[in-house]
Amino acid sequence: MKAVCWMGKHSVQVMDVPDPKILNDRDAIIKITRTAICGSDLHLYNGYIPSMMQGDILGHEFMGEVVETGKAVSNLKQGDKVVVPFTIACGNCFFCKNEMFSVCDNSNPKPEGQETAYGFAGSGLFGFSHLMGGFAGGQAEYARVPFADVGPIKVPDSIEDEKVLFLSDIFPTGFMAADNCNIKEGDTVAIWGAGPVGQFATKSAFMLGAEKVVVIDHYQDRLDFAQANNPNVETINFDDVEVHDKLKDLTGGRGPDSCIDAVGLESHGTSVDSLLDYAKAAVFLATDRPHALRQAIFCVRKGGTVSIPGAYGGFMDKFPIGAAFNKGLTFKMGQTHMQAYMPRLLAAVEEGKIDPSFVISHRLNLSEAPMAYDNFNTEKNQWRKVVLNPNG
Repeated sequence: MKAVCWMGKHSVQVMDVPDPKILNDRDAIIKITRTAICGSDLHLYNGYIPSMMQGDILGHEFMGEVVETGKAVSNLKQGDKVVVPFTIACGNCFFCKNEMFSVCDNSNPKPEGQETAYGFAGSGLFGFSHLMGGFAGGQAEYARVPFADVGPIKVPDSIEDEKVLFLSDIFPTGFMAADNCNIKEGDTVAIWGAGPVGQFATKSAFMLGAEKVVVIDHYQDRLDFAQANNPNVETINFDDVEVHDKLKDLTGGRGPDSCIDAVGLESHGTSVDSLLDYAKAAVFLATDRPHALRQAIFCVRKGGTVSIPGAYGGFMDKFPIGAAFNKGLTFKMGQTHMQAYMPRLLAAVEEGKIDPSFVISHRLNLSEAPMAYDNFNTEKNQWRKVVLNPNG
């Protein structure tokens, strides 16, 4: 089969690789009909996530048709249309039973790396390094899905693929980011990052009762897109305006009730701390560039919440713990508990409350993935969200 393979920093290739096979009774094989490139994939492309190996199959946002199941998979049958969550969960451990699926105890077959780096291992993830289990991803013609009796959600054949594809990651990720804010009627939520996750966090914050959402970025097209697709959205281009002062102006001097960091470890900025992040990362003295997170901590109101859906992979410095402590902040973060949110959000799509396909900017064939990665990494104004067709 054809698959998009990581070949090194800033290098991906579409290659012929062996077809996946059933390895466990709880596996399923999916013929992929649509897959996507996620902003998190760019962390791999840019070399920020360790333990990638040449030839690893990328991609964690995908859906398709069931073509084969293991003997223990009774909830799926051949021909079912399914969306596959990017987190892999066993369904049986303490964490899965408490709907904390992304920290499953049993789905990462290579826990040693995370245990060494983080103290404990989280769940396995598709196409996201051997630190996260080394699972082949979904930017391919077929994929093996472990724990298929727990993960994939069946979707009606009558719904177009593009309306449900993003249930695989960015819609639930944006929704959990907003849900973690414990939004109350009348709240103001500030969101750093106007990429796809930021766009879904904006939609979700309004769905959960926010009165005002402020989106912060320096890609003007993305800010304009957020404003065009949502009522009561304010935008801040941090190249033009001092973010802290503007947020105080918009909130009567108090600051936003909640702040969402939808950027993660490759944030941009021109302040001294951001320039130091760039310098340290360039000479391998730091792993992450957390400028957006620092700014969110600085801007959120006293007693507020900072929600972090943006991916972080290592260790950061210059973390303003004093500000966080003295302001009495709450932090909520982590990989998305996908299986807890997918049924609820599928219902929202079926009821016509949201059409997640609004974020798509490019529709390409799988063979065009190397070009798409390059452009998505460098042309963020125009390249917002790429969907790939493995059968085109």
